[in-house]
Amino acid sequence: MDFILPLVDALSYILILVLIALGLMIVFGMMGVINMAHGELFMIGAYVMVVCQNSGLPFLAGLIIAPLFVGLLGLIIESLLIRHIYLRPLDTILATWGLSIALKQLIVLWFGPESQSIASPVDSMVTLGTFSYPAYRLLVMGAAILLIGGTFWTFLKTDFGLQARAVIARPDTAATLGINTRHLYRWSFVIGTALAGLAGALIAPTISVDPQMGLGYLIPGFLSILVGGAGPLAGVLAGGAAVGGTNSLLTVWISPVAAQIAVFLLAILVIRMRPEGLLGGKK
Repeated sequence: MDFILPLVDALSYILILVLIALGLMIVFGMMGVINMAHGELFMIGAYVMVVCQNSGLPFLAGLIIAPLFVGLLGLIIESLLIRHIYLRPLDTILATWGLSIALKQLIVLWFGPESQSIASPVDSMVTLGTFSYPAYRLLVMGAAILLIGGTFWTFLKTDFGLQARAVIARPDTAATLGINTRHLYRWSFVIGTALAGLAGALIAPTISVDPQMGLGYLIPGFLSILVGGAGPLAGVLAGGAAVGGTNSLLTVWISPVAAQIAVFLLAILVIRMRPEGLLGGKK
């Protein structure tokens, strides 16, 4: 039974990483915007939970407020900044990198540099024989599966998703056919940022909430997209499983630093052998 706990931990990390990378995939893989501030939007979602907890609001209220607040922030960012630099990847890197620094410093000014903690809404353990696991982590895994499935359904099965994919693949043709490309770009960006905020709120009780927390998920998120492939939406699943699974399982046997080095080597190998990613060649 000793092997079950590392496997469940790996699955938990993979699902969280996919949920975070999914917002990146929508913004980067589907819209061509390299959002270096995605980790800070994830961080802000966690800090919204801190504010809700300090205000005495129930945990569920925080889960509702966090994506709404971060989605609104994403709408403001898209309107004031991102809309002016679409189709200019290098400019998006510089602009969103500067934005990430500004957001991080605002958090430091407001909350201070010290870490914050969020009380878990469920303290019980789930026990099966000799195996025990925190119930809240299992709830987070279930919520991540539902959110990932809902996002895939939105972009693959709805009219909005069909139009969004048409705009992403052939923006000029889509505009000629009467599709409001400006509207779809805006709301795709908002969905991506709201997912980041919700992910931060969900994970907040399981980690230390501090101004540097976003970077720890931003880099694995981008690696997941590069390894899986930035073309198909399903690429984030393959990339998240490869990056998250490798990092989590190797940490059991070697140091976390060595595990991260192994993940980078894996990413380099995959990108060298398949520049389009594991699923990048599939339509």
